[in-house]
Amino acid sequence: MKVKIETKLGDIVVRLYDETPIHRDNFIKLAREGYYDGTLFHRVIKNFMIQGGDPDSKGAPAGKMLGVGGPDYTLEAEIKDDLFHKRGALAAARQGDEVNPERRSSGSQFYIVWGQVYNEGQLKQLSKQLKMQQIQQAFNALAASHRTEIMQMRRNRDQAGLQALQDKLIAEAEAQVKGDGLTSEQQKIYTTIGGTPHLDGQYTVFGEVEDGLDVVEMIQNSATARGDRPVDDIDMRISVIE
Repeated sequence: MKVKIETKLGDIVVRLYDETPIHRDNFIKLAREGYYDGTLFHRVIKNFMIQGGDPDSKGAPAGKMLGVGGPDYTLEAEIKDDLFHKRGALAAARQGDEVNPERRSSGSQFYIVWGQVYNEGQLKQLSKQLKMQQIQQAFNALAASHRTEIMQMRRNRDQAGLQALQDKLIAEAEAQVKGDGLTSEQQKIYTTIGGTPHLDGQYTVFGEVEDGLDVVEMIQNSATARGDRPVDDIDMRISVIE
């Protein structure tokens, strides 16, 4: 299924992934309802991404802070290892891990990736950082599953037991994380096409631009004011075309 995002700078055609049916179906539903029509690309960061989908941005006066609006629901995360943040990827915005540990997506807000092209040295360093991040995430999940045991040890001031359990969980977390942080496909894409690899595994990617990447480039180059909102508003209309 495809959608067309019409803007004053041109049109962007996006293919929605069947591998992320919750996000695909929700996006189509909102587009058909006209939910996005008149909303703005309210957050634009050069060499990073363009974000839209906040209903509060419709007719918003200059200077109004945007980015917290949406429907009265969030979406279950559909984070897939083989769907990543290459240039042109469509992904769902969300609240941070501290208030949203399940990484549930906003019901309407989305972003389209621009990012940058990395050289092999940059990507190697980034790959190491991503692997450490993945190990930390695996460790946090394991620690959460042992919370009762950990709390009991803390109450008993069992430092030796806590250290032994920590060492065990670190070893288990490291065993869970395979490879070097980035797959060979990701490494190829990020050194040729570009993107934002540090977001992989953090947000749901549910589509990609098939036509109009030049329009994305123009939008991400827009002059912005406070809150990363473009000085000249860029509104949109989204329709389902296939």
